[in-house]
Amino acid sequence: MAQFDALFETTATDPVCGMDVDKANPPGGSFAHEGETYYFCAPGCRAAFSQDPARYLANPGAHGHGHHHE
Repeated sequence: MAQFDALFETTATDPVCGMDVDKANPPGGSFAHEGETYYFCAPGCRAAFSQDPARYLANPGAHGHGHHHE
């Protein structure tokens, strides 16, 4: 049932900083990795994730301490 519910969620959690992101209009875009789509609050978060997805997927959102966007 959780998988079904996820299809209708309108927000996602940025795996880099932990912010909630609107799936329909993610400010940082999205990135597909191993069959999953990840959404980002800023281009910098997407760039960091794309260079090392395993780092961020091991502990999603934990890297947001001191996180600032320009």
